Amino acid sequence: MTTITFDTHSFVKKLKAVGFTEEQAEVFASEQARLIEDKLATKNDLVELENNLRRDMRELEYRIIIKLGGLMAASIAVVATLVKLL
Repeated sequence: MTTITFDTHSFVKKLKAVGFTEEQAEVFASEQARLIEDKLATKNDLVELENNLRRDMRELEYRIIIKLGGLMAASIAVVATLVKLL
Protein backbone atom coordinates (compact mmCIF):
# COMPACT_ATOMS: atom_id res chain seq x y z
CA MET A 1 0.00 0.00 0.00
CA THR A 2 1.23 3.48 -0.83
CA THR A 3 1.92 5.81 2.08
CA ILE A 4 0.73 9.40 1.90
CA THR A 5 2.91 11.88 3.71
CA PHE A 6 1.29 14.76 5.55
CA ASP A 7 3.58 17.27 7.27
CA THR A 8 1.63 18.05 10.44
CA HIS A 9 4.35 20.31 11.84
CA SER A 10 4.24 22.59 8.80
CA PHE A 11 0.43 22.52 8.87
CA VAL A 12 0.38 23.52 12.56
CA LYS A 13 2.79 26.41 11.85
CA LYS A 14 0.55 27.67 9.03
CA LEU A 15 -2.57 27.46 11.19
CA LYS A 16 -0.87 29.34 14.03
CA ALA A 17 0.21 32.01 11.54
CA VAL A 18 -3.42 32.73 10.66
CA GLY A 19 -4.66 32.90 14.24
CA PHE A 20 -5.27 29.37 15.52
CA THR A 21 -4.08 28.60 19.02
CA GLU A 22 -1.42 25.91 19.46
CA GLU A 23 -4.00 23.47 20.81
CA GLN A 24 -6.52 24.15 18.03
CA ALA A 25 -3.85 23.81 15.36
CA GLU A 26 -2.54 20.52 16.77
CA VAL A 27 -6.01 18.98 17.07
CA PHE A 28 -6.93 20.11 13.57
CA ALA A 29 -3.65 18.79 12.14
CA SER A 30 -3.98 15.42 13.86
CA GLU A 31 -7.57 15.04 12.59
CA GLN A 32 -6.49 15.98 9.06
CA ALA A 33 -3.70 13.40 9.21
CA ARG A 34 -6.14 10.74 10.48
CA LEU A 35 -8.65 11.51 7.73
CA ILE A 36 -5.98 11.39 5.06
CA GLU A 37 -4.67 8.08 6.37
CA ASP A 38 -8.10 6.49 6.84
CA LYS A 39 -10.20 7.86 4.01
CA LEU A 40 -8.06 9.02 1.11
CA ALA A 41 -7.79 6.56 -1.77
CA THR A 42 -4.37 6.04 -3.28
CA LYS A 43 -3.62 5.32 -6.91
CA ASN A 44 -3.09 1.66 -6.01
CA ASP A 45 -6.52 1.57 -4.33
CA LEU A 46 -8.11 2.90 -7.50
CA VAL A 47 -6.24 0.43 -9.73
CA GLU A 48 -7.36 -2.44 -7.50
CA LEU A 49 -10.94 -1.19 -7.60
CA GLU A 50 -10.80 -0.90 -11.39
CA ASN A 51 -9.48 -4.46 -11.69
CA ASN A 52 -12.23 -5.78 -9.42
CA LEU A 53 -14.89 -3.92 -11.41
CA ARG A 54 -13.55 -5.28 -14.70
CA ARG A 55 -13.57 -8.84 -13.30
CA ASP A 56 -17.12 -8.42 -12.00
CA MET A 57 -18.28 -7.04 -15.35
CA ARG A 58 -16.73 -10.00 -17.21
CA GLU A 59 -18.51 -12.41 -14.87
CA LEU A 60 -21.83 -10.64 -15.45
CA GLU A 61 -21.25 -10.66 -19.19
CA TYR A 62 -20.66 -14.42 -19.16
CA ARG A 63 -23.78 -15.00 -17.08
CA ILE A 64 -25.87 -12.90 -19.49
CA ILE A 65 -24.46 -14.76 -22.49
CA ILE A 66 -25.31 -18.11 -20.90
CA LYS A 67 -28.84 -17.00 -20.03
CA LEU A 68 -29.44 -15.58 -23.51
CA GLY A 69 -28.11 -18.80 -25.06
CA GLY A 70 -30.53 -20.80 -22.96
CA LEU A 71 -33.42 -18.55 -23.97
CA MET A 72 -32.49 -18.88 -27.64
CA ALA A 73 -32.30 -22.67 -27.37
CA ALA A 74 -35.68 -22.76 -25.64
CA SER A 75 -37.17 -20.45 -28.28
CA ILE A 76 -35.85 -22.63 -31.10
CA ALA A 77 -37.27 -25.71 -29.41
CA VAL A 78 -40.68 -24.03 -29.06
CA VAL A 79 -40.69 -22.93 -32.70
CA ALA A 80 -39.61 -26.41 -33.86
CA THR A 81 -42.38 -28.00 -31.80
CA LEU A 82 -44.96 -25.59 -33.21
CA VAL A 83 -43.77 -26.29 -36.77
CA LYS A 84 -44.18 -30.04 -36.22
CA LEU A 85 -47.65 -29.60 -34.75
CA LEU A 86 -48.90 -27.44 -37.59
